Amino acid sequence: MIASILIFLIILSILILVHELGHFFMARRAGIWVEEFGIGLPPRIIGKKIGETIYSLNLLPFGGFVRLHGENTKEGVTKPNRAFINKGKSTRALVVIAGVIMNFILAILAFSIVYSVSGIPREGENVKIVQVAEGSPAEAGGIATGEIVKSVDGNVVNTTSRFVDLIEERKGEEVTLTLFDGEKLHEVKINPRGDPPEGQGPLGVTVTATEIYFPPWWQRPFIGIYYGFREALFWGGTVILGFVKIFTDLFSGFAPKEIAGPVGIFAITSQAVQFGTLALINFLGILSVNLAILNIMPFPALDGGRLLFIGIETLFGRRIVPKVEAAIHTVGMVILILLLLAITAHDIQRISQAGGITQFIDSALSQ
Repeated sequence: MIASILIFLIILSILILVHELGHFFMARRAGIWVEEFGIGLPPRIIGKKIGETIYSLNLLPFGGFVRLHGENTKEGVTKPNRAFINKGKSTRALVVIAGVIMNFILAILAFSIVYSVSGIPREGENVKIVQVAEGSPAEAGGIATGEIVKSVDGNVVNTTSRFVDLIEERKGEEVTLTLFDGEKLHEVKINPRGDPPEGQGPLGVTVTATEIYFPPWWQRPFIGIYYGFREALFWGGTVILGFVKIFTDLFSGFAPKEIAGPVGIFAITSQAVQFGTLALINFLGILSVNLAILNIMPFPALDGGRLLFIGIETLFGRRIVPKVEAAIHTVGMVILILLLLAITAHDIQRISQAGGITQFIDSALSQ
């Protein structure tokens, strides 16, 4: 349990620190005075000023923060030309969005590592049986998982779509499958069902032609980055659809069940640890995409909320009074904290009702 807590805190810290590093580097590049870069959250344990920035270690071990000169209001600004609030709209927008970009880069890197180590999936020419349903014609015919379908009634099979089409054409008729079990070829005569149960096909098998291959070592990082980018885009789309469903459920009067707070994420992290380092890195990538999408949402206190105010300023040609904007962001932060507490309480309740962390994870993944 202690190891899981430490790993959870490390993952959470990596996600937030990478995000804040995006703000830090872009602010420095834009000539904005970064007053402090903190690891953890205040109160401060120790701080050292290097150049013009204080680098601090703080008591609460959750991520970090960046404090920019003149971040919210002009009060206390001593270097007007280096204050965030006095910079142009495009500069402020770049500083705000840099954290989101860094989280996507982290996700791409995490997925790239997974693909580089575990191999690259590609479409092969062997259609393999990966699952046989109970009580199905395939089970009755003695078809086993792992066998490769070579032909259907003499017609060569080299893609899953070809296999499905041939079986669909012969529903209700006896067909002969030629299978390879890894040692020898054998034939099975079988009758595809004309009206299979829901979720099953005529034979009751699940097939795939996907195989894993390992490129030369010097190619793997480049190919891994390509597939990592695709994976990040896939999860980005999945997360966006998830948020759309959550808001749709809320407006329909239903409490969303898919949301997980810190306790839920800790539970899933604990499970990922048991599956090994690659599973943990993959989970880190998924969380990083989640954080990026969440942060870009146009809600006060989030990066997307700050971008929204910059957009309003661009649209109307004048900015909202800084004190008013700061107050709105403060209210937004309070709402987010209350929502986080509510989600945390909901997580604890779900874990308790599920009978433990493992049961909770199983139920969450099955939704």
